[in-house]
Amino acid sequence: MSDKPTGELLEVESLRARYGEIVALDGVSLQVGAGEVVALLGANGAGKSTLIKSIMGIVTATEGAIRFRGQALAGVSPSARARGGLGYSPEGRRVFPGMSVRDNLLVASRASARVTAAQLNEIHQLFPALLQKEHAMGWQLSGGQQQMLAIGRALMSNPRLLLLDEPSLGLSPVLTSEVMTRIRAIRDRGTAVLLAEQNVAKALEVADRGYVMQLGRIVEHGTAAQLEQSPLVLQAVLGG
Repeated sequence: MSDKPTGELLEVESLRARYGEIVALDGVSLQVGAGEVVALLGANGAGKSTLIKSIMGIVTATEGAIRFRGQALAGVSPSARARGGLGYSPEGRRVFPGMSVRDNLLVASRASARVTAAQLNEIHQLFPALLQKEHAMGWQLSGGQQQMLAIGRALMSNPRLLLLDEPSLGLSPVLTSEVMTRIRAIRDRGTAVLLAEQNVAKALEVADRGYVMQLGRIVEHGTAAQLEQSPLVLQAVLGG
């Protein structure tokens, strides 16, 4: 069975990246298709965040090819990639602490007032806690609520593909489950997701397919069901 979907939104081919003498990505290739949740699994330092940042254009010292919706992204700025349909929720959430929840969301919209209002309503349906807390400052939210806000902010531009970097980092098991359950809902509203995550069990619960990274390389890939049975997954995530 081929793991390559039809209707790819994202294609990464033979991507390499370095931080000085350190090889962060070593010939990484993957695809994300329309309507998919794809998990990117691996231990801390495996290269997941570097790959996400390279796709978003934040890491620029790369070799290889990245194509989004059939267009090469070489030389395209992060802001242009966002306008073209890429959304990004970074590791560590990074909400604006001195701004209200509502303003944290509104600042991410470039659309008309009517479209922005409709998008805000969708985010509130997806994350009802953000409506309840809309006048609170970002720093007043719990860790789980800040993660929801970071994801909601990334969704305000109505992306075709959402890049999620370690959304469960620092969250309790209960909050992790709450955030993860929203990922399927995000896909069902028409946004594909590339999910970088160390919590293998939770990631594979919501993913259709996945890739396993170790020391900057893809060492395994397949459906979520296949990866649940793979001994390489545990080895890679434990850093062995």
